[in-house]
Amino acid sequence: MAGDLENFSLRARRTRRNIVKMGSILAPAVLASAVLSRAKRARAATPAVAAVAHISCFLKGTKIRTAEGDRNVEDLAIGDMLPTMFGGLRPVQWIGRYPIKKSDPSKPWVREALPVRIACSALAPNVPQADLYVTAPHALLIDGVLVPVEMLVNGTTIKRFEAREYDELEFFHIKLESHDVIYAEGTPVETLLKVDESAVNFAEFFRRYGTPATDEARCAPHVDFGGRRGELKSRIRSAISLRVDRRERADVVRDRVEERGFT
Repeated sequence: MAGDLENFSLRARRTRRNIVKMGSILAPAVLASAVLSRAKRARAATPAVAAVAHISCFLKGTKIRTAEGDRNVEDLAIGDMLPTMFGGLRPVQWIGRYPIKKSDPSKPWVREALPVRIACSALAPNVPQADLYVTAPHALLIDGVLVPVEMLVNGTTIKRFEAREYDELEFFHIKLESHDVIYAEGTPVETLLKVDESAVNFAEFFRRYGTPATDEARCAPHVDFGGRRGELKSRIRSAISLRVDRRERADVVRDRVEERGFT
């Protein structure tokens, strides 16, 4: 009986939380238009920011698990051996570097440039084992699927890192011979899927390996809401799950992580 009441209370809180989130998605169109306009102007002024906003990267200082222990991502080198989820120990093929700098130090960072902070134990006990900072599109492996971090932002344990004290940020990503999952701050995270010219050291990759492959397959299923309309549908499914649970895999993962962040 007590278990049934606790389960009902949990689902009721899920409904309330998702209704609130639906309201934030359905913000007035004029406000959304104004924000989009400002974002476009900012991206036009800082093209490097626009490039990083669509790349999955680790913030400088992120600890990556290697065969010899954890090391900062910026200290890794080609050939270093990393434990992976699907391929055992595998060598680093290349490390992409993506530095960005404010065009005007007196102004805050453009939102798209900011990494997401995943607090220690936000996903599970001791996962991450320390705060993890990655760009919003970077996918984590949760319950067998790759989930972009931006889908998990809850405003508490997972939220944008404002980086107010920094005028420069530097991001890195790790390329193996094929897509896989490695461990950053003890968290299963994807490696770089596609190499492109947005990395400042792209020429190094080209000299070593030639033209990057464009059709590489992911190592695990990837889930995505597909924009704000898709996110709204997801929130509706979660909101009505108190009565009928029609949630999809991505909804369940997001709800579980959010519930952990609000308990």
